[in-house]
Amino acid sequence: MLHFGEMGSRWGMNRTLGQIYALLYASPEPLCAEDITAALDVSRSNVSMSLRELQGWNLVLLKHRPGDRRDFFTTPEDVWQIFRTLVEERKRREVDPTLAVLDDLISRTAAGEGDRHAQARMREMYGLIGQLTTWYDDVRKLDNPRLAALLGLGAKVTRFLDAATRLGPRRRASKGETGQ
Repeated sequence: MLHFGEMGSRWGMNRTLGQIYALLYASPEPLCAEDITAALDVSRSNVSMSLRELQGWNLVLLKHRPGDRRDFFTTPEDVWQIFRTLVEERKRREVDPTLAVLDDLISRTAAGEGDRHAQARMREMYGLIGQLTTWYDDVRKLDNPRLAALLGLGAKVTRFLDAATRLGPRRRASKGETGQ
């Protein structure tokens, strides 16, 4: 839990938020705020604020127990769902706003404002982030086994790309294309 707290602070979250998430993830049963407060020795208000933030990230689930009016919290069981949620939330909170700002800056500087070099750099960055976003949109549609297989390929993908690059000109030549 301490490590998750440290990592959370490196990912732009507070330490307690990371520790609460680790506690909930490792717990075999959903926990209520009082359980979390006691386990981590943090204030009840800090736990409440952190739980709301984790809910905002769609990383914790609210559970109810029959006969108990308290709210209990847990994490999704499927690690792939957690991974997908984290990536989607980071994209929504960080990548999408960056694309919007770059788009705005490019459209404003296209009217003659600003430096051509800066404008070219912004267009280049916008293109890269746009390409990554398109790739992400394609990859997120994969089912878990295919996504795991894709991630398992690692550097082997470069061999495929190298082979495709070598075959590319031959294919075009065999079809009578000039390659231009």
